[in-house]
Amino acid sequence: MAMRASAIDMIPTGAADEPVAHGGDLGAARRLFPDAPEPFIDLSTGINPNPYPLPQFSADLYARLPEPTAVATLTTAAARAYGAPSADYVVAAPGTQILLPLVAGLVPAGRAAILAPGYPEYARAAALAGHTFTAAPAIEAVGDATLVILGNPNNPDGRIFAPDALAGLASELRRRRGGLLVIDEAFMDAAPAGLSFTGNLAADNVVVLRSFGKFFGLAGLRLGFALAAPALAARIRSMLGPWAVSGPALAVGTKALADTAWIARTRRHLAASVTRLDATLTAAKLNIVGGTSLFRLARTPAASALFHHLGRAGIWVRSFPHHAGWLRFGLPANERQWRRLERAMASFRESRTA
Repeated sequence: MAMRASAIDMIPTGAADEPVAHGGDLGAARRLFPDAPEPFIDLSTGINPNPYPLPQFSADLYARLPEPTAVATLTTAAARAYGAPSADYVVAAPGTQILLPLVAGLVPAGRAAILAPGYPEYARAAALAGHTFTAAPAIEAVGDATLVILGNPNNPDGRIFAPDALAGLASELRRRRGGLLVIDEAFMDAAPAGLSFTGNLAADNVVVLRSFGKFFGLAGLRLGFALAAPALAARIRSMLGPWAVSGPALAVGTKALADTAWIARTRRHLAASVTRLDATLTAAKLNIVGGTSLFRLARTPAASALFHHLGRAGIWVRSFPHHAGWLRFGLPANERQWRRLERAMASFRESRTA
């Protein structure tokens, strides 16, 4: 499989079946820093560290296959929460990760453009669907691609693409032999209102992906959604087949997506938390590149030294092999974790100025 990547992007260059490095691997953290104090603080992901409270489960959720009515109830709740016209536009899946290669295969194999820097799995999904791909620094640079995949807000830099610009790109792709635009809105729940593309789903060549686990802090539940015009949504639904989502995930997702009070309270809390994170990073002389209310991307020429300093202190952050000066920081879960991070950052700053 032909794969190309520039020296400045985050697109993998190996075979499509090779694993891609991700945040959240505390096993790797402990191997690299075996003497670090426990428990490790995992700041390497953009997952809400204060998850939605789980309801009590009935044993039937585990003992029986999920009911179609439960799926319909969940997709109705998701349509309301995400601003889709109806449940006909919503496909529930066991996480958006499994959706990526499926939606990449909705168009014939050709050339894909991946907005870079970006989530490395986009390129792998395109390759698995038979596409060759190139990195594009902007939507104006996608060239003659018939598949474009981007994050909005983008991971890891938080870049935002305006809905009007994306609508124009979708129109251009439609003229290119029915090209497809895939918009991963995994972090849209923590973004300002009015940026989601879910109000433009009349376009029949756009798929919007929404992650449940990040904002609701329940990544292990494995729940996500594809939103698209009904005919396109039906194709994705048929590829997943019956019982794609577990009974517990259906129950939790339905309850959480309808809990508007918890959602509003969490957005306020995340905004306050990331403001505190900004202050912590800038006090240590890091330059904030961007991010969302769930993470910040920072730049420093001392990134490697800081990564190892934090690791020895039992704090795991995300580094980037192709961007040696970058580190991404998620949010601490509680005051104890905040104090550990702030002490570690202060001691690093002092060690560099001594």
